[in-house]
Amino acid sequence: MMKLKPNMTLPPWRFSVVIGLLAVCCLAITWRIVELHVLDDGFLKGEGDKRSVRHTVIPAHRGLITDRHGEPMAVSTPVLTLWANPTQLIGHEARWPELARALGADPATFAERLQANASREFIYLRRHMTPQDGEKVIALKVPGVYSIEEYRRFYPTGEVAAHLVGFTNVDEAGQEGLELTYNDWLKGVPGKRQVLQDRRGRLIKDVQVVSNARPGNDLALSLDLRLQYIAHRELREALKQFGAKAGSAVLVDIRSGEILAMANHPSYNPNNRSNLKPDMMRNRALIDVFEPGSPIKTFTVAAGLMSGRYQPTTVMDTRPGTMRVATLTVRDFRNYGMLDLTGVIMKSSNVGVVKIALDIGAESIFDLLRQLGLGEYTGLGFPGESTGSMPNHRRWPQVETATLSYGYGLSVTATQLVHAYATLANGGRSLPLSLLKVDQPPSGEQIIPEDVSKQVLTMLRGTVDGEGGTGSRARVPGYQIGGKTGTVHKAVGGGYAKDRYRSVFAGVAPISNPRFAAVVVIDEPSKGEYYGGLVAAPVFGQIMSGALRLMNVTPDDLPALQQVELPPVKKPEDSRG
Repeated sequence: MMKLKPNMTLPPWRFSVVIGLLAVCCLAITWRIVELHVLDDGFLKGEGDKRSVRHTVIPAHRGLITDRHGEPMAVSTPVLTLWANPTQLIGHEARWPELARALGADPATFAERLQANASREFIYLRRHMTPQDGEKVIALKVPGVYSIEEYRRFYPTGEVAAHLVGFTNVDEAGQEGLELTYNDWLKGVPGKRQVLQDRRGRLIKDVQVVSNARPGNDLALSLDLRLQYIAHRELREALKQFGAKAGSAVLVDIRSGEILAMANHPSYNPNNRSNLKPDMMRNRALIDVFEPGSPIKTFTVAAGLMSGRYQPTTVMDTRPGTMRVATLTVRDFRNYGMLDLTGVIMKSSNVGVVKIALDIGAESIFDLLRQLGLGEYTGLGFPGESTGSMPNHRRWPQVETATLSYGYGLSVTATQLVHAYATLANGGRSLPLSLLKVDQPPSGEQIIPEDVSKQVLTMLRGTVDGEGGTGSRARVPGYQIGGKTGTVHKAVGGGYAKDRYRSVFAGVAPISNPRFAAVVVIDEPSKGEYYGGLVAAPVFGQIMSGALRLMNVTPDDLPALQQVELPPVKKPEDSRG
């Protein structure tokens, strides 16, 4: 090390170098300050905000689903969802057992879950807690535990309308039924809120609402809950009484096309789906197809009348109760002898309708059934709806013509069948079906001439009120009821089971001024009776009775009032003086 001599001064160049270096340092610092506060101000603020400013979701309220009178069928209730940041919670192991007990979880399992997610910054602890229970957990002030507001879907009607309404998942997205069909209409648009949080995720300040949440739209269904409960109850009791596998019932207001009730069994509770089986979820009235059997005879007779070759008084020779059609033997329940067309319907004569079909040709019957909507979508837009099937031949063989006339060889849904009967009851004018409340019914399309529809309705009354009619158990005191029974062998393995049936009843009321159409299908009754007139007809009668009375439909079959002569009233003598 060089020692400086006393009083020795630095060379001038060294002093200049030191001053220059100091000046450069000052300039560099000044430039960095300018760069940070001027040039990079936006970038730095953005990076700071990333570490402190957060955007939280404002949940949106899903729209209500109600019946036609505003009674709730699906509502969204506020709940709390608890979540945790495991990176914060992992250092507070002593609080884990307390937190687990508050959440209703096993402490050991809870600890294993936290350890497995130790490196994550977000896990759900428990979703959709009641606000009271959620606040109790938050009140423990366990580090790393937070809450968010959400909504949970609740179904006040439970299993009564489950197949139709459907349900949502945990995030309130429609999964089944009308919840799925109208999901975009029902769901709301979440909002966004800007907040400040510290490095531990704790809320420091609620800055502002960036965008408000928009609630979903409400949905008013065509259903009348009063009638839905009746249909559900009567169908359930019938299944118990006859040991049936399943059943469906559909009730339609023929003047508007609105479906007032649609019930299915077995059903399920959408509020508790822990033991839900796929078979319980099917809306059988719209998804399950079946050969309708005798209810199609109504439209075979209608096609005969429309052809001009038949009149209601036309007599059919059904003797001896059987007839041979190519390789097929057509049989009646017994030998009915000579029957007019009303008798053909009332006695459900296979021989009678086959003779009509062979005379007018299968094409006219096929065209009429097609126009009535069989083999086509109903337009309801229900997820998974079946179209059924209609046979179609370039040239109709006699056997297929015969089977079509009495409802075999085709498949329909209960909803398609009730639509056909609603068209018949509405003066032959077809209106589109609706699961939503209709303010202004459409004009519809004329399918069956009005005079023919009135003639056929009169014939259908004979099935219920006529002597020996197969549908007498569908009667409703005070009202004229018309309908058609059906007892259909179930198709299995390329043939028909000898001891497995579907019991069907399709009808309208009141005959003098039709207002409602209904179809009841009971699948595989196994205890006691299995005929449509004994199994399905009573269910129809109870549902129709409830509809006629609740809707204040004027009775059209009351007994005539007897005139009673009263003795003349004596005038009191004038007492004035």
